[in-house]
Amino acid sequence: MRSIWNGAISFGLVSIPIKLVNATESHSISFRQVHTEDNGRIRYRKFCELEDREVTQSEIGKGYEDADGTIVPITDDDLSHLPIPTARTIEIVAFVPADRIDPLQMDAAYYLAASGAPAAKPYTLLREALKRSHKVAIAKYALRGRERLGMLRVVGDAIAMHGLLWPDEVRAPEGVAPDVDVSVRDKELDLADALMDTLGEVDLKDLHDEYREALEEVIAAKAAGETPPESPEPAQGGKVLDLMAALEKSVRAAKESRGESKGESRGEEAEVTPLTGEKKSASRAKRTTTAAKKTPAKKTASKSAAGKKTAAKKTTAKETASKSATAKKTTAKKTTRKRSA
Repeated sequence: MRSIWNGAISFGLVSIPIKLVNATESHSISFRQVHTEDNGRIRYRKFCELEDREVTQSEIGKGYEDADGTIVPITDDDLSHLPIPTARTIEIVAFVPADRIDPLQMDAAYYLAASGAPAAKPYTLLREALKRSHKVAIAKYALRGRERLGMLRVVGDAIAMHGLLWPDEVRAPEGVAPDVDVSVRDKELDLADALMDTLGEVDLKDLHDEYREALEEVIAAKAAGETPPESPEPAQGGKVLDLMAALEKSVRAAKESRGESKGESRGEEAEVTPLTGEKKSASRAKRTTTAAKKTPAKKTASKSAAGKKTAAKKTTAKETASKSATAKKTTAKKTTRKRSA
């Protein structure tokens, strides 16, 4: 990675030569300004308003405009010799717990790379000290013409530095919160908690820039002379008239999106749904369904038993008739023998 600043970390009397490199990179798609009639590039030329002519980059410097319009020229040499100790040094001024830093102050992120073999030992010392203390270092440094505030912390085996805004650069949240009195019921909070639990956590590595991907598809389609894909229909919005119902629907939708079965979902919803009427209706429906299931079963069992009894009676009658006929035949035979005798 290319360094953007060279200097040293001042850690008491210890000096650690380092190089500053960007810790982040942008993947956003950039556009050029073009003339809509022929796609010609639109470019800006730099003119000197006193001489009314175009100037080259080598002729351009810096200057401060005073209140009366006077320009005070400032050279790179002037900036490199500022009378402050942080001109080429990241000066650590304190060590504080990480939760003392308001995320609103966070700015650009950098990696601090050890510059050469002599920096390896003090660099490792500072890194291990930060690890063991569970603290972050607060430092001052100068970059791009101004003194800045920074926070040093350990990332893997490296030391990272986050630029911080000065406390007076962070606005107070005045006039942002609702200016009307609103009461939130415990049941609403219970549903909100259920929704938070259902959504659960996410691995940030699984998140990606869908806008950039869609934009790449449009560019690829137009470059190939094809029709760009159409955007999906936006979700139909509306006024939220019943916050409880909206929360319940949100919990249900979140569970379905995670592939939970409807049976499981209903069972869990019953624990948090505070609408008594719905519970009673569900209970009645359940009882009706159960009764409906039981009635046919009883009738079927009764018919089956009756059928068996009838069959048994018929069998007995047949057996009795058969025995009676046999007995009569036997008696008739005996009578015939007696007459013959």
